[in-house]
Amino acid sequence: MLLRSMVKVGKRNILDVIGDGPHGVFLDGGDMGSILLPGKYLTGDEKAGDVVDVFVYFDSDDRLIATREGPYLEVGDFGSLEVVEIHPRAGAFLDWGLEKDLLLPYREQVGRVKVGMKVLVGVRVDRKSGRIAATMRTNQLLASSWPNYKPGRKVSLIISERTNMGFNAIVDSKFVGLLYHSDLAKPLCVGDTMEGFVRQTREDGKLDLSLTRAGYGKVPTVRDGILELLKEHKGRLPLGDKSSPEEVRKVAGVSKKSFKQAIGALYKERLVELSDTEVRLLEKD
Repeated sequence: MLLRSMVKVGKRNILDVIGDGPHGVFLDGGDMGSILLPGKYLTGDEKAGDVVDVFVYFDSDDRLIATREGPYLEVGDFGSLEVVEIHPRAGAFLDWGLEKDLLLPYREQVGRVKVGMKVLVGVRVDRKSGRIAATMRTNQLLASSWPNYKPGRKVSLIISERTNMGFNAIVDSKFVGLLYHSDLAKPLCVGDTMEGFVRQTREDGKLDLSLTRAGYGKVPTVRDGILELLKEHKGRLPLGDKSSPEEVRKVAGVSKKSFKQAIGALYKERLVELSDTEVRLLEKD
């Protein structure tokens, strides 16, 4: 039999089978007692002394239970989940891939949510009740320590909020970072997940981010966005050297510097023709 620490609620656990029951098998939950793995999750070969890989959570009667199914998010994770029900007193219920939906209490909501909406949440164990719950106040779940990333470090990102300067992102499920509008080829959506790179750590402990490595390496991302924009506008954009930065940002959604680098790359590839006031997509022979 394995020696292990206390069962982690809201996480996957490797647990010992300790006996049979009328509704399944019981698993050794240590200080938390025995935990039922219902019969519908059994293969028929389980016996005392075996170990199983299960997700542990509370069922509809608030009893600790195990499942071989995996939720979309575990405790400590962030992501977008769909609202499937609104309870007048408790809050919203979210589909997280398990038989029992995940509660998003009213006090943990930011703005009004409706059935069918997808909302960005973090999953945690509620301090008062001990139950697993969701929160839209994701900053509460992030690390309080200072990020220790070097410029150029690859990180995982979840877009959490649009601001005047760009898009805030949750970095490696721990920290907050910012992707600037000027570095993006197209707008992002809250809940989008992607890889990015650290530019620098600011004095406030937040991270400046990029979707491409520093330097000229960012051109291909904007270049691809400008190319798609040209195709969407029948091969012509009313932008050129004489266009103001405001005009460029309004039409292309990027800074004039990034725009000029991108169309310079397209010109070298002989994909566009340039004038002072227009970019035209060249037809292929």
